[in-house]
Amino acid sequence: MKFGFVIPWADATDVGDLAAAAEQAGWDGLFVWEPVWGVDAWISLGLAAVRTSKIRLGTMLTAPSRRRPWELASQVATVDRLSAGRVTLSVGLGATSSGFDTFGEECNRKVRAKLMDECLDVMCGLWQGQPFEYGGTHYTVKSTEFPTIGHTVQQPRVPIWCVGALGRPKSMRRALSWDGIIPQVIDPSTEMGIRQPTLGEVAALRAKIAAHPNTDFDIVVEGQGTEHSPSAYKDAGATWWIESMWGAMSEHSPVAAAHDRLMQGPPS
Repeated sequence: MKFGFVIPWADATDVGDLAAAAEQAGWDGLFVWEPVWGVDAWISLGLAAVRTSKIRLGTMLTAPSRRRPWELASQVATVDRLSAGRVTLSVGLGATSSGFDTFGEECNRKVRAKLMDECLDVMCGLWQGQPFEYGGTHYTVKSTEFPTIGHTVQQPRVPIWCVGALGRPKSMRRALSWDGIIPQVIDPSTEMGIRQPTLGEVAALRAKIAAHPNTDFDIVVEGQGTEHSPSAYKDAGATWWIESMWGAMSEHSPVAAAHDRLMQGPPS
């Protein structure tokens, strides 16, 4: 199992400092959340890339439905080159409560799913080189050979982790078509309407994807080591544990709290 950490709250310069601390303390990955409005995730990750040399960097997570595919493709590829191939892109529909309606973003779940699918199609097509063209319901790209630097270091592309709602066939098919799944369980009784999968659900998921053609396919579980057992999730089949401490956002210094946790090292 590999261990990552998602930063709860920080400006871009802080992300650079925290990335350096995470690498020093032995973490395998550092992730940032991508807000509708606020600190730019990819500028932050670009700074983290030049402050580190080994740790993986990425978002947790990006909602492609509100992004222009060519702009997101440019940002991801640029950071992948800056980091010499250490980027992972995590995608999902996103939480509409994070400002989607406030800024006029699409909130319909089915439309967001289609936008995400088309956005990822366009991104992967652009990374493969030019000329490229695309005709979808929401996006159209005319064949162009405009000179650009758009390649990724990682080939054939940057790894993509996708949220998959357990028990939802369309969501699962989408997630299993990429490089890793961030499993979630729809649960209206919880505050956010979703919950972390149980050990049994992760084990069942691992059995389901045992014959997956991608032998490096990841199962990514997010949580706090003080509340759950990362080693138990490892035994169940998870390949990444993403340590989160969202409660730090209410502390006097969320950045200091994150730094202190990072320096303690990954869960043992």
